[in-house]
Amino acid sequence: MIAASVVVVSRHRAEALTRCLTALTQQDHPHFEVVVVADPAGIAAARATGLRLRLAAFDEPNISAARNIGISLAAGAVIAFIDDDAVAEPTWLKRLCAPFGDVLVVASTGFVRGRNGISFQWRAAEVDQFGRDHPLAVPDAGEVRQGTPQRAVKTQGTNCAFRADTLRAIGGFDPAYRFFLDEADVNLRLARHGATAIVPHAEVHHGYAASDRRGENRVPLDLTEIAASTAVFLRRHAPDADPAPHWLHLRAEQAARLKTHRRAGRLDSAREEALLRSLETGWTDGLSRDLPSLQPVSRPDYAVDPLPETGPKPGVVISGLRWNRASLQVRAAREAASGRIVTVLCLSLTARAHRITYQPGGFWWQEGGLFGRSDRATRRFRLITRARRVAQEAVRWAKVRPVT
Repeated sequence: MIAASVVVVSRHRAEALTRCLTALTQQDHPHFEVVVVADPAGIAAARATGLRLRLAAFDEPNISAARNIGISLAAGAVIAFIDDDAVAEPTWLKRLCAPFGDVLVVASTGFVRGRNGISFQWRAAEVDQFGRDHPLAVPDAGEVRQGTPQRAVKTQGTNCAFRADTLRAIGGFDPAYRFFLDEADVNLRLARHGATAIVPHAEVHHGYAASDRRGENRVPLDLTEIAASTAVFLRRHAPDADPAPHWLHLRAEQAARLKTHRRAGRLDSAREEALLRSLETGWTDGLSRDLPSLQPVSRPDYAVDPLPETGPKPGVVISGLRWNRASLQVRAAREAASGRIVTVLCLSLTARAHRITYQPGGFWWQEGGLFGRSDRATRRFRLITRARRVAQEAVRWAKVRPVT
């Protein structure tokens, strides 16, 4: 298996970072290291785990600059990225790295589940030179696609990997993108160097934790960098295009997003107007932001320092009823501490929809009604026995994590 580095950038989310790192210890990839680039509190939280990690302190609101620090410290032949507010399924990294056995592949990306652990937040898309997404239908087994500098597979920053030498050679991430479109820029610049693999079963769960840019309810707190990055993207990839229609498109898109939040009572009109003003400020900034040429990122002179005790582990499924919740949690934590990949199905005798979370104790917790749906595309209610329900859920989980 190809040696890999996983880079985690974290800022002001120490608790989420700890959970992310816990999930990484359960990866079935047998030889990878973890690089954490974080603010002081994040560094302290990472040290407190006792894990073997490469640590770099960085506390500026520029994810591209932070990732470049991670790249400069990463010794793996493949460099993968995951956000601090995400957790990876146990088979994530091995699946994400597998396509690099083909010398033509320079990048890979997987699917992302949203906050409920069930619905997909992201599947697959291409991005064009104007920064707009075009959804793709991808077979379950995945596929490899060759892009162009005008249109390429879009990798998600919370679930992507790159051939290290190629990523360094193109200058890594562009610090002009402090947030937003940073991966899309890399995708278009990498397109002339090789293909990108889409790996559906390389899954992560992304929680959308609160940050300087959005609240926990996903309401934006500032739109400056979204607009600035869009303007930078056009200057980088469509320099001959008239920016005016793209500004109008962006403004209409963001205005519609804000209106949805306002109608839901999450935003008042004064805040809505302030956010649109921040969008205008960002656009002006992006049109004049300095765009220096990108220089290759340095390569470390040491070998991968792997996270110990990773690699394939047995799985176990625990099920029970909601009134036994406390005892289920105790048993799950005990099994996880013994080195198993633990999945718990905690059921109530209702038709409540299901949710999946990864618990700080290092186990997967699915909770909902025995008769409720765990796939939002299915019926809200169905009669089923508990044994059959557990068996059906285990079949679904087995695609991404061990259950026996």
